Amino acid sequence: MNDKEILLLTKKLRKRILFQMLGWMAGYTILVIVLVTLLVWIYNQRTWFFDDPLYQFIHWFDMRRTPFLFLVLSIGYIVIFFRFWKIPFSYLQEVSEAAGRFSSVQEGELIQLSAPLKPVEQQLNQSRMALFASQRAAKEAEQRKNDLVAYLAHDLKTPITSVIGYLTLLRDEPQLSSELRARYTGIALNKAERLEELINEFFDITRFNLSHLTLETERIDLSLMLQQVVSEFLPILNEKELEWQVQIPPGISILCDPDKLERVFDNLIRNAVNYSYRESPIHLVLWQQEDWVYVQIRNHGKTISPDKLERIFEQFYRLDPSRGSSGGGAGLGLAIAREIVELHGGTILAESQQETIVFTVCLPANCQEIV
Repeated sequence: MNDKEILLLTKKLRKRILFQMLGWMAGYTILVIVLVTLLVWIYNQRTWFFDDPLYQFIHWFDMRRTPFLFLVLSIGYIVIFFRFWKIPFSYLQEVSEAAGRFSSVQEGELIQLSAPLKPVEQQLNQSRMALFASQRAAKEAEQRKNDLVAYLAHDLKTPITSVIGYLTLLRDEPQLSSELRARYTGIALNKAERLEELINEFFDITRFNLSHLTLETERIDLSLMLQQVVSEFLPILNEKELEWQVQIPPGISILCDPDKLERVFDNLIRNAVNYSYRESPIHLVLWQQEDWVYVQIRNHGKTISPDKLERIFEQFYRLDPSRGSSGGGAGLGLAIAREIVELHGGTILAESQQETIVFTVCLPANCQEIV
């Protein structure tokens, strides 16, 4: 609840208390007048004798009717005023106690306030639910990170053992044929490259947790950047029997951080490569509508279920959590991609149905007008 909403609620409560107090005073005044009128009527219905003690008392009261009436009304008004004067303090105490129980109340148990404080009650309960959801997400992310670090640490042993083993063979067996020597060298190189990937994933985890991304913007030719990225992935696509189908119109420029934006497309394409059926195309389409630029990457692979699709941009979340997977990353690629895109003032959307996976990136042509 922002300051404007708090001020508006305070004004409403003040008006409500004031009108209630005035209503009570008006009702009390009417009641006193009705009672006095009734007593006067009863007094006039009877024949009194001068020496009657009751008559003497009533006559004495009648002579002082105005000051007595003023006294009765004043006492009533004071009582009513103090009664309603304490109401704001009781509301304040109620809200203060609720705020004190904010974090101690168990999840699922709602804070309850008086009827006039229902907006405050709703806001407190919404904030509590958001807090519990954030805490759950943080615990889950921390657990996934810990599991992932354990998996990566375990996976580091395999390539290290292989590299050491084959290099030892090359050192201890000088009589090896050139064919076997080339084969062992190639295997050792592949294992060393895998080891480099795992180490880079550790660095990704550290950078994502300890640093905040900042933009260093310049105007670039986005069409040219995407063409270069596409060409760099040709060897990987050929190895996995995939093919490009691209639509990149020339001359589309954008103000952005080119290094970080290139990482977005690199992560999205690698994701498409890892989760594509063999001998299937990967589509990349670029287009512009007014001041917005769209890049869509579509591949054919196993349909992602809706529950996984909702979490696909979470930190350390992997579609395939099995450890030791050569294609498995740290689960940071899509999370970092979303952070970079949103930092540019854009959006990234994931869809999946009928064995098709689609990522759509929407970016402002001039991010400085949005950010």
